[in-house]
Amino acid sequence: MNEEELQLHFEELKKELDGKIDDAQLKKELNTYLNEYRVTAEAAKRGIKRKYGVDGSSSFMTADTLSKKIDELKGTEMNVDITAKAVYVDKKQITVRGTPKMIISGILGDETSTAPFTIWEGENVELEKGEVYLFKNAYTKLWNERVQINLGSRGKVEKAEGIRVDVPERTITAESTEVKIGNIKEGMGDVTVTGRIMSVEQRNITVKGEAKVVYSGIMADDSGKIQYSAWNDYSLKEGESICVKNAYIRSWKGIPQLNLGDKCEVSRVDDSFGEIDMSVSKKTIADIIAVGGGLDLSVTGTVVDMRAGSGLIRRCPQCNRSVLNGECTAHGKVEPINDLRMKLILDDGTGAISAVVNRQDTERLTGITLAAAEGLAKARGDSEIVAREMAGLIIMRRMTMTGNVLSDDFGPMMIVNDAKVETVDVAAEAEKLYDEVEGAL
Repeated sequence: MNEEELQLHFEELKKELDGKIDDAQLKKELNTYLNEYRVTAEAAKRGIKRKYGVDGSSSFMTADTLSKKIDELKGTEMNVDITAKAVYVDKKQITVRGTPKMIISGILGDETSTAPFTIWEGENVELEKGEVYLFKNAYTKLWNERVQINLGSRGKVEKAEGIRVDVPERTITAESTEVKIGNIKEGMGDVTVTGRIMSVEQRNITVKGEAKVVYSGIMADDSGKIQYSAWNDYSLKEGESICVKNAYIRSWKGIPQLNLGDKCEVSRVDDSFGEIDMSVSKKTIADIIAVGGGLDLSVTGTVVDMRAGSGLIRRCPQCNRSVLNGECTAHGKVEPINDLRMKLILDDGTGAISAVVNRQDTERLTGITLAAAEGLAKARGDSEIVAREMAGLIIMRRMTMTGNVLSDDFGPMMIVNDAKVETVDVAAEAEKLYDEVEGAL
């Protein structure tokens, strides 16, 4: 169960227990029931309430449930019913604590407004674009000053038969915010973006039996680059500069993507970007955390830790996932193959980020080859010796890493495609630090 849902159950129990247990202990016991014992939320709450002498038959969940229109939502609702049309629906699988989980996200709309939504238990839920649904016992939060609708384990969604909802047409208004590409982040609403088309491609796909064409590529300005996609043919050409009005942002694993929808306006413009560097974008980790992710980003920092799952690992020969005890989560029992990787924590003083380094760069940075790792593990009878040897060689080294940054429930993570050790002039750095300290006195 994710942190948001856990917090909702915690607040409910805290109100009912009325000081019979301190907050830290309550949260610990609730987490144990839900994430270790894996019991249902209602069973966990009944057990805790019985333990502390409170009648476990009360029904707090539905007592405070209200029905609201989307424009009435404040982002603080704990239990709210919402009837709205599914304007956009996306069902995808994510990984939470190593376990695959199906969620459904998209946009809901009624006659008053629209808002993004997420159904966190979407395995047995089917939503169809354009249909009207009743979201029962939903909760809301604010993200980038925009309300988001969430449906957790205690919520329910059902088709609203016979109810018609007319969603207002999206119009180009002052609400469309002009933004540089490097500042685009997940959760933004309508945006106006000016940039140069760096690549164009089209794909033929089938949606509900109907053949469609998707146009996509990379768009860039002097602050960064972003993937774009469009269902309409705007006759985009590589090298031309365009102004896109009333586009919207969606994210894939935390990487913002620019979407040119039906109400989008595209015009050709002259630009003054000059030569755009398409190789990498130099960022601080604080910049990356603020945006959520990105393509071909470069950060420089110090390796402060090596996480579990580093060193000599075993992978499924079919899907390349790491396996435990010879079993793949997707393909069951398999004959695994050996591989090397490092899962590092890089800190640049503005923040910290996880970084996954592949076999090729792991061998180059540590000098430990796969064959040497296999020999060392066999000689010592301990595969974890490889990770310990690597940690001694890499921790506290200053490095520059480049790659794509994704985000999930655990924060941003870079999939490294290049890494190099930076040479540090200790005397010069010490002199610089001394000058800074002296200047501050």
